[in-house]
Amino acid sequence: MALASVLHRFRISLSDIDRDIYKEVDLRIAKHPSETDHYLLTRVLAYVLNDRENLEFSPVGLGDPDQPAICQKGSHGILLWIEIGNPSARKIHKASKAAKVVKIYTYKDPEVLIREIHENKIFNASQLQVFAFSAGLLNRLSDQLQRDNKWTLVHNGGSLMIQIGDLMEQGEIKSYPI
Repeated sequence: MALASVLHRFRISLSDIDRDIYKEVDLRIAKHPSETDHYLLTRVLAYVLNDRENLEFSPVGLGDPDQPAICQKGSHGILLWIEIGNPSARKIHKASKAAKVVKIYTYKDPEVLIREIHENKIFNASQLQVFAFSAGLLNRLSDQLQRDNKWTLVHNGGSLMIQIGDLMEQGEIKSYPI
């Protein structure tokens, strides 16, 4: 018998100072049985840090490896393609050809990803944006992960402050040039 996905809710009071965005975000996300907490948390953070009109998670989740984890579609195709983890060079190449902007948010060693990008022919590779969350932050958030999560998130200059109940977690999101 196959394991079922687990539904998680994230009610996030977002203050993204870098983008001058202050809003309430309410997400319901199915966590695939093969998905780690770090992958799920990276998906949530990537979504919230890119929150905009028409932004959506892949409708089939991890079920279709050729689709973006998160994307924003416009009238002329994909405006923003977001990948999570360390996607293959083939997928990054496809994304770079299909979307105006490609961002990769990783919870793994970003140097491995960057090395793979440099070692392969990837369309418009210099335009890729790679970000990594600190492992310590993701570990602490994972320890607090519930089925129903209520966060206050402040993003300012690469610094993240996330309040969960009485706990305040701090970490960084680091940008890596290609």
